[in-house]
Amino acid sequence: MHKTKLEDMNLLENFLFESVLSYPEIGEQFGRKLLQIIFGRQFGRLRVFPQKVYPGSDSGLHGARLDVYIEEEDFDALTANGILQTVYNLEPERNSKKEVVRALPKRMRFYHAKIDAKSLRAGKSYDQLKNVIIVMIMPFDPFGRNRMVYTIRNRCVEDPDMPYDDGAVTIFLYTKGIYGIVSEELRQLLKYMEHTTKENASSTALQEMHRMVELVRQSEEVELNYMSMYEEFRMARLEAETETRQENILELLQELGEISSELDARIREEECIPILKKWLKIAAKVTSLQEFECQIS
Repeated sequence: MHKTKLEDMNLLENFLFESVLSYPEIGEQFGRKLLQIIFGRQFGRLRVFPQKVYPGSDSGLHGARLDVYIEEEDFDALTANGILQTVYNLEPERNSKKEVVRALPKRMRFYHAKIDAKSLRAGKSYDQLKNVIIVMIMPFDPFGRNRMVYTIRNRCVEDPDMPYDDGAVTIFLYTKGIYGIVSEELRQLLKYMEHTTKENASSTALQEMHRMVELVRQSEEVELNYMSMYEEFRMARLEAETETRQENILELLQELGEISSELDARIREEECIPILKKWLKIAAKVTSLQEFECQIS
């Protein structure tokens, strides 16, 4: 993980995005402006939940961590049992590895399922199920069609024009997309999110959003949280690298015979990466366990 200075981060980086939307007094306001530009309408009362976690139903099932989860109460869409709520899950995504991009549709299917499973209480009517709109924002083209907006809904295959609204929508926003009819405000927003600078805050709404971003960037508390997160990540990666090198050494030595408990313990207790690198080279060359132990003693 390359450590980016907080002042140089853009809004496509999860830490800054989540920090702005969770920051006291401005999170809801920022979320409202973001949604207003994306959807081209006004938004009322919102509740913002950064990093909403949906664990697996048991230890063997996959969970989901949603970056920013926003609930809107829609007073214009009253159901028989009350006010319909719409959930917006906003996710910046910068990982453009082929396997990650290929899995995006099924990942979205999974996210919808996890949100739905937690949004309808026992005994409630299905018309109380919340509308769920997932918005993925990315600096790469997920489908190769060079569109700025890809809106995905369920439809009847045999009759695509047949009305069928299950309340589930997924929107992929490609910051560099060319095709499609979108508002100039949205184009400016996506450019700003990828390059979050004062120069790219080219409208009144973006200038207001940029002031909020700068407030967060200059926050000592946010900076401390970032340093803590980075250090935890660095330590976790170091631990993973150490364990991998230890296992690689042991795998090579197992081909030479049965490893004593003493040698196994010595290798597993060594945490210095340069020493483990040296031992790995030795393990790849020696012809016996005795020779290995002699060379590392």
